[in-house]
Amino acid sequence: MRTLLKKIYRFLVKSKDGEKSLDRTLSARGILIFNHTSEVIKAEGLLKRAGLDIQIKGPPPEVQTGCDMAIEFPLIAQLLVSQILKDAGLAPLQVLPLQDLLLEPVSLYNIKDFGGFLMVRAANMKITVAKRDFRIVNVSGGGCPDVPFLAERLVGKTLPEAPEPGELGSTLCGYALQMAYDELKRQCRC
Repeated sequence: MRTLLKKIYRFLVKSKDGEKSLDRTLSARGILIFNHTSEVIKAEGLLKRAGLDIQIKGPPPEVQTGCDMAIEFPLIAQLLVSQILKDAGLAPLQVLPLQDLLLEPVSLYNIKDFGGFLMVRAANMKITVAKRDFRIVNVSGGGCPDVPFLAERLVGKTLPEAPEPGELGSTLCGYALQMAYDELKRQCRC
């Protein structure tokens, strides 16, 4: 069943010239609301491995639960998303089309340019680099026990030579730091 759904999804997102063509308007997107952050992290991995165009966002206030992350996905993939999550034993609290919400999901990223330094915050974790050489000068935030270890391993290294925070940490803070690190690499084009 999942294989058939993947084929249908791939067919639907192909444009006439063979390139992927996804409608990114609110009416073409939906969000998955989960009870716990760990469920979002697990679902994200499953859906990305399946090749789906998803993003982690903050849920609009009117649908927030205890979890401050949601998954935005293309509505044309809703059957495939549901099947993947069902096969993994994951059940979102809600699956909502964004057009039904008054507010759209918010970015989890906050980017600050301090002249010679650039800082990215994802959820509660921050990472800052010197713009002249992309050297990591600070890692802060969170309250997880691995934050000092993560900071020790990253500070002083350049973005291209630094280890991936997600490979070093196993907590929510490590996950959030990985998101900030990835966004910082996008911002710096590293």
